[in-house]
Amino acid sequence: MPRVKKFNEEETLNKAMCLFWRNGFHATSMQDLVNYLGINRASIYDTYGGKKELFDSAFAHYRTVNRKQLQAFLESQESVKEGFRRLFQQGISEAACDAERKGCFVINVTTELVPNDEEMLMVIQENKAFMTGVFEDFLKKGVNSGEISADKNIKNIASLLHTFLNGLKIISKTDSNEEELLASVDTVLTLLG
Repeated sequence: MPRVKKFNEEETLNKAMCLFWRNGFHATSMQDLVNYLGINRASIYDTYGGKKELFDSAFAHYRTVNRKQLQAFLESQESVKEGFRRLFQQGISEAACDAERKGCFVINVTTELVPNDEEMLMVIQENKAFMTGVFEDFLKKGVNSGEISADKNIKNIASLLHTFLNGLKIISKTDSNEEELLASVDTVLTLLG
């Protein structure tokens, strides 16, 4: 008779995501996962296949949740310029409130794993393409409404805003001066005209 799982898979995935996000892949041992998740090693192997597979699932879960949140946030914004400002401001505020200073899970994974992991490089590149695509669509909304000049190179600006957001998340881990960071945001947003 098959064993019945005595844990909630989504809750376990969320917890694993938090542990990997805080510690990184290499610094998280299988024993750390057993202790933190409160499930035995056999259950982790049976359900996820192992540490790497659990990490991949947790990282995919993080990206899925963040993509949905980003799209919902931008869709709720009336003004494109103000929407980007709020997005960046939210990132700064989240970093300031994070006592663990975890930063962005995607950036952390990039710096830890990409130099030696071709598969993860492809995941990160796909994530960048998705993000810049969302930014480009949002910028087009501003062009269509007349808020942004039609002569702007929307594709390049979307890429720049993605790069800026990632840089802002890194700097926010060590710099808690929200006013100064917001001044940088306002400077970048002058590119929108």
